[in-house]
Amino acid sequence: MWFRFMPSKLLTNRSSRVVNNLFVFMGKPGLSTVKMEEGIKAGKKAAAVRAVDDHVKDNQVIGIGSGSTIIYAIDRIVERVKKENLKLICVPTSFQAEQAILENGLSLGQLTMYPKLDVAIDGADEVDASLNCIKGGGGCLTQEKIVDYCARDFIVVADERKDSEFLGENWKRGIPLEVIPMSYKPVQLKIQNMLGGTVNLRMAAKKAGPVVTDNGNFLLDWMFEGKHDWQKVDTFFHSIPGVIETGLFLRTAKMVYFGTVEGKVVVRHRGSEINNSH
Repeated sequence: MWFRFMPSKLLTNRSSRVVNNLFVFMGKPGLSTVKMEEGIKAGKKAAAVRAVDDHVKDNQVIGIGSGSTIIYAIDRIVERVKKENLKLICVPTSFQAEQAILENGLSLGQLTMYPKLDVAIDGADEVDASLNCIKGGGGCLTQEKIVDYCARDFIVVADERKDSEFLGENWKRGIPLEVIPMSYKPVQLKIQNMLGGTVNLRMAAKKAGPVVTDNGNFLLDWMFEGKHDWQKVDTFFHSIPGVIETGLFLRTAKMVYFGTVEGKVVVRHRGSEINNSH
C-alpha cells in the first residue's frame, strides 16, 4: 500500500487531500484493487493530457521523459500530431523513451542535433512543496537530468501520490545515485560515514546481479531519515569521485501537474496550487 498513517496534527492540506481521497476511494462498496488501480491510471492520464495540451505547440523540440505516466503523454502527443499535423522533434531521456518515440511514428532527435529544447515533460517519484523532485526510481536519472536541463521549460506530470510536503514524506526508496561500477563500494561507505542511513546497491529483479543503467553504470539508493538541506546533500554527492549523477532535481521544474483518482488535475508551481481542472 502506498500511503502511511500520519497524526492529524502533521497532515498538511495537500497530504490531507491525498489521504482523504484514498479513504473515500477505498470506502466505496464493492471497491476492488483493480478499481483503485484504474483511479491511479486515470489521474496519470489526466495530468499527462493537460500538460501536453498546455505546453506542446507546433514546430517545437520536446524532451520525452521516462516512466509509466509519460506513456499517456506520448499517447496524447500522437493524437495531436495526427489531428493538428504538428511538426515536432522528440528527444528521449532513455532507451524506453526512444523506443516509444519510434514505435509511435514520432520524429526522433538527439541533443547533438538539438541541444536547446522548448519543453521537456517527465515524471517524478516525489515532489515537495518547493517543486524539488526525487527521480530515478526507474534508473534513467542521468539522461533525464541532461535532457530536462536543456529545456526552456521543464514540466513534471505525476499522480497525486507523488505530492508531498517534504522529500521522503511518502517516497521510501531513497535517493538514487548513478555511479561508475568500480566506485560503488567507496561511494557507499563515504555516504554512510558522512550522512548516516544506509546505501544499497540496486539489484535487478529478473537477472542475477545489479541493475545496469542505459549508460552501463550501477545505481545506489541512499535510504535517509528526516529532513535535509538538499542543496548541500546534492553538492556533497557530486564531490565524491565515481558519482555520475543524483536523483535530486532541485528547483528545476517550472510546473507540476498532479492527477487525482477522480481524473482531475491540480497544477502547482513553486509550492503553490494555481489551478484545478475538470
